[in-house]
Amino acid sequence: MTDRPDTVVLVHGFWVTPRSWEHWITHYEQRGFRVLAPGYPGFEVEVEALNANPDIITAVTVPAIIDRLTAVIDGLDRPPVIIGHSAGGAFTQILLDRGLGAAGVVLNSAPTEGVRVVPASQIRSTFPALRSPANRHRAVGLTFDEWRHAFTNTFGEEESRELYERYHVPASGRILWGSVLAEFQPGHQDTWVDYRNHARAPLLFISGGEDHIMPPAVQRSNVRHYTSRTITEHFEYDGYAHLLPAQKGWEEIADHALDWALRHAR
Repeated sequence: MTDRPDTVVLVHGFWVTPRSWEHWITHYEQRGFRVLAPGYPGFEVEVEALNANPDIITAVTVPAIIDRLTAVIDGLDRPPVIIGHSAGGAFTQILLDRGLGAAGVVLNSAPTEGVRVVPASQIRSTFPALRSPANRHRAVGLTFDEWRHAFTNTFGEEESRELYERYHVPASGRILWGSVLAEFQPGHQDTWVDYRNHARAPLLFISGGEDHIMPPAVQRSNVRHYTSRTITEHFEYDGYAHLLPAQKGWEEIADHALDWALRHAR
């Protein structure tokens, strides 16, 4: 099929950068796809530089992130498959709602506006950023123990520490606080989508069964919010933590995500 998507756009989440997609980039390129993993505005530098100068992270906003991703996708000659992880899953849903992408897959996705399921493990995982209102004006990092609880609770300690040192960066306290306060403010906020949008591209939610920061209950609730006629499905992988793109066995999940997207792509 000449109109089949030939590009995969990978959208990273918070506390990591596009580097977290390194294995998926190689895997999809070996399957013959062009792969783009755009960073948030200012995230063109490496992990080490962001840790040294987190002011870049403090300045970022959701509208600026969406504008950056939109510009990347608008520059393509045909709609891509969009795959997002964590907060990148919420951004992927926003992009699909705006008519971008041939199909979307979200992994351990953060919720879009109106999804109010808040499991206890999620509260503990995000507490480092939400413990103080002053963090609304800061970039908030995780200690190794906080990272292991939130991202790699099913990993061995040595592997978890290696991934922490390779991937971890602070996250924007402003955006994290904004997602909480959005539920109490009138009107549409930054992560709003139209759950009745019949023109939206097909969307697959993939959950890790042992994810602490975005447990499957969050994705299941998000799926139930969609009442449009377009395809919206959910699949859960038992035993997987939040950092699903780097966990042993990720190849099966990567192929599942892309094959589903190609099968249902508009």
